[in-house]
Amino acid sequence: MDWGTELWDQYDIIEKHTQSGLELVEKYVKFVKERTEIEQSYAKQLRNLSKKYNQKRSSKDEPDCRLSSYQSFLDILNEMNDYAGQRELIAENMIMNICIDLTKYLQELKQERKSYLLEAKKAQQSLESTYKQLDSSKKRFEREWREAERAAQNAEKTDQDINATKADVEKAKQQAHMRARVAEECKNDYAAHLQKYNKEQSQFYFNDMPIIFNKLQGLDERRIQKLAQGYMLFSDTEKHVMPIIGKCLEGITKAGTNVNEKNDTMVIIEQNKSGFERPGDLEFEDYSQGINRASSDSSLSTPKGPIDLLGKNRSKNFWLFKRSKPTVTEDFGHLPPEQRRKRLQQKLEEISKELQKEADQSEALGKMKDVYEKNPQMGDPASLATQISQTSQNIERLKGELNKYETWLSEAGVRGETLRYRAHAINNNGAHEVLSTDGAHSDESTPDSSQAIYAEFDDDFEDEEPVTPIGKCTAMYNFPGASEGTISMEEGEELAVVEEDKGDGWTRVRRHNGDEGYIPTSYVAITLNK
Repeated sequence: MDWGTELWDQYDIIEKHTQSGLELVEKYVKFVKERTEIEQSYAKQLRNLSKKYNQKRSSKDEPDCRLSSYQSFLDILNEMNDYAGQRELIAENMIMNICIDLTKYLQELKQERKSYLLEAKKAQQSLESTYKQLDSSKKRFEREWREAERAAQNAEKTDQDINATKADVEKAKQQAHMRARVAEECKNDYAAHLQKYNKEQSQFYFNDMPIIFNKLQGLDERRIQKLAQGYMLFSDTEKHVMPIIGKCLEGITKAGTNVNEKNDTMVIIEQNKSGFERPGDLEFEDYSQGINRASSDSSLSTPKGPIDLLGKNRSKNFWLFKRSKPTVTEDFGHLPPEQRRKRLQQKLEEISKELQKEADQSEALGKMKDVYEKNPQMGDPASLATQISQTSQNIERLKGELNKYETWLSEAGVRGETLRYRAHAINNNGAHEVLSTDGAHSDESTPDSSQAIYAEFDDDFEDEEPVTPIGKCTAMYNFPGASEGTISMEEGEELAVVEEDKGDGWTRVRRHNGDEGYIPTSYVAITLNK
């Protein structure tokens, strides 16, 4: 079935329906645009959030840089930044593939529909014009026929009138004959116009308008098909980036699994171990035996360890917690022995890298100079003299610093042990291999300042009084609670409601053990206190 056959007399309905269909396309385009604005705003907020918590550390020596928990947090922030990029990609693809494409197609449909309606209007006007001609010829025929009848009646009356002359009778008959001839001509003209109108009317209702209606039907079907494609693209656009979003989420999960609590606590030991011996027992000062104060003071100087280094602070019982900030020195003498040795080793590694770099540059300059000397057209060897001289000075300076720090390192031996330094090597895990005091190898990962983050602990983490529950709820489904701020639950589990859903689809609850978090409101049956 088609519109031209079934809806031949429903022009107004077809016109209204096609206009409504175009308005639906416009409405969908507007809907998608607003969705993309939401995606872009969401992505921007995610990027700002990642940037806020991903501020770069000022130094790679920050103690938290080597902790797996901090590195994993950095990985999560990077994954969230990538996730935001995918949300931006969704918005961009929706704009390009749906909004722009549908808007362009909509303009084409409007022009096409306008041309079809114009054709229908012209056909209607042509039929109306023919009908006017028909009506005019019909009225003329009616008028002339009545005049002919009156003329015939007048001629017959004159012919029967005994007082009428022969001339009057002849004149009346001629008048009646003329009127009859004019009426016959009008009749033939009316018949011709009627035949023409009927032909055009048949053409209008059985050919012209059905063709136009069928064209409008085809236009409407193409509009519906294009709109259906736009509906599917709305979903396919997001499905296309789902694998990448899945990888981002997998990266966040991996960041959690990469946290190694044992390793982090060992790193704290490595970073902060002083190397001091614990202080020995104080000797009993027996004044009753006449022991003088000098010998007593001498006995107090016997124990080795941190108390000897604290000087005037020996009388303080809690010296571990009241240590004053020392003056930083170039040889790291302000640090405890163990930490000083590690810092000296790190410094030697840095100098060795820089020295190797200068040596490579010196070698390259030497080769370039040889090339210039053999091929003067390529360059002037004298132009390299300044660079070669500067490089040589840098090498000598670095060698001096290397010897200086090696001397300090040898002086930093603990309990007379010989400390041996070895230039670092990079293993497959990106860790630096260093030779320890007993000759064994130990892995120390060198923190990268570009990947470090600030760890800020403030009053937000202080204990707060628990909020009084406002109701209770029962879980209707299992919920893993894998996202930050959420809490897991099992079907049938009862939880206390701490905070109602504020319209975002999440309710804050608390377990009997005090754990709190958010759960989807639709996953639970909630009963609030009256």
